[in-house]
Amino acid sequence: MTMMPSNDQGETVLAASQPRPELVVETRSGAGGVMLCALAGDLDVETLAPAAEALADLVAQRPAAVVVDLHGVGFCDSSGLNVLLRTRLAAERAGVELRLAAVPATVMRVLDLTGARTVFAIHESVDAALAG
Repeated sequence: MTMMPSNDQGETVLAASQPRPELVVETRSGAGGVMLCALAGDLDVETLAPAAEALADLVAQRPAAVVVDLHGVGFCDSSGLNVLLRTRLAAERAGVELRLAAVPATVMRVLDLTGARTVFAIHESVDAALAG
């Protein structure tokens, strides 16, 4: 809860903080044995569990490639980046190509600041990533 200023009677008012939206994760099969994982919301320590699980499950299926659609991601912290990096390593070990698609500027900044941009195959759009 967040402490708020006193009201007219001098009483301290407590206000509940806004609930954070959950990360929405959708997966589907694409042409040519490519799997797509679309993420929407914040990819951070509080919301990343569904994304980590979905990505691990997709890589375990050993498709030709996994495309991660980041278009709907508004924020990515270091734990979100860690999920992407762990997924990349798991995909590499499994012989699966990992492609990031439609990376928003906020996420691209995290990739640039950390130097992680160089280790990912990044595509401008989901269609481009699906095409390979």
